Amino acid sequence: MHFHKEFKPIITFSLIFLVPVSLLVFHFQTSFNPLTFLQPFFDSKANLENDFCDYSNGKWVWDESFYGWYTENCRFLDPGFQCRKNGRNDTRFLHWRWKPHGCDLPLFNAKEMLERSRNKRIVFVGDSIGRNQWESFICMLSINISNPSNIYEQFGNPISKHRGFLSMVFKDYNLTVEYYRAPQLVVVDRFQPRNMSFGVMRGAIRVDKLPRFAYRWAGADILVLNSGHWWNIDKTLKLGHYFQVGQSINETMDIKEAFQRSMDTIKSWALNNPKFAKSYIFIRNYAPSHFINGTWKTHGTCALESDPYYDTNNFQPESWTNQIVASTINDMRNHGMRASVLNVTYMTEFRKDGHPSEHRESGMPPRAPEDCSHWCLPGVPDTWNELLYANLLSFGSDKARTL
Repeated sequence: MHFHKEFKPIITFSLIFLVPVSLLVFHFQTSFNPLTFLQPFFDSKANLENDFCDYSNGKWVWDESFYGWYTENCRFLDPGFQCRKNGRNDTRFLHWRWKPHGCDLPLFNAKEMLERSRNKRIVFVGDSIGRNQWESFICMLSINISNPSNIYEQFGNPISKHRGFLSMVFKDYNLTVEYYRAPQLVVVDRFQPRNMSFGVMRGAIRVDKLPRFAYRWAGADILVLNSGHWWNIDKTLKLGHYFQVGQSINETMDIKEAFQRSMDTIKSWALNNPKFAKSYIFIRNYAPSHFINGTWKTHGTCALESDPYYDTNNFQPESWTNQIVASTINDMRNHGMRASVLNVTYMTEFRKDGHPSEHRESGMPPRAPEDCSHWCLPGVPDTWNELLYANLLSFGSDKARTL
């Protein structure tokens, strides 16, 4: 049967219009779902949400049998994170486990993580909260190493070193887990105060330049970046640290634009570095502090907190840095990189009970501020590392022997 050519457009239009309408009518009259029917015709990437679990959205549940993945006797812990040894008497903060809504967080398996990381480098870069996470990760892995002497610092540095970087070797697996201190991820030059037309200048944050040891970050099989706590007015402009682009100080640049420029620098560096072709890159977003009735400077406290928040009524507004981090990661993914936000803000906001507070290392002055920014270990950063492990599996790395 042949249609006259002038009827073909009419027939084509009718089919385009009537088929979707018919499917919708059939849907409302029956249990038939037209989206399910049409699903095979869509691009497969559009259907990832069917298997997607948002590990960052959930609640903390009490687990009487859980005391953490390791103990404070882990020899890689800073004294300031060993809250029990520093006088904290309660252990309730150890018993909370993160439970995502609608799915389960994969159980961290140290042996499997070590096997998959054989002959590789895992690199953490950021501020002292990032170091908190790095120490947690080393301790979580070390529970599977029977001979303690098979874990050591590559260059003979003590764990107490806080400048530059540390590189822990897991000899049995030819694995290094490294930490690089870079609180703002870009170069910060400090110098003697200079009287400028716009104020006293004590330093320059060079938003378009990475630290001199950034070449060591390149080629990491897993790179975990973090920043945020140093990106505030008090630790930048009020300190006399202004923003620099190229050889020029930009006295009008605000902190949000400066952070955006620094993330653009990170993104451009990663996208143009062939050593990252097979890497997994994470940027951990903001980990909230919990200074109650004050701030770090005005003797805010978290000393009496023994349980998490049970609702979100007392949450602080989400950090503006998170949106910029998410946008940066999205751009990297659109360029084919295996990149992800390690989204810890919401889960961490609940945990006002997890800080060292007044239980700081010995030798602190009697009137020293409480620490309501860092975290007791074992503690909350262990869950960040469970999230890191789960995200690595979600990239599909569980289908191969190594990451």
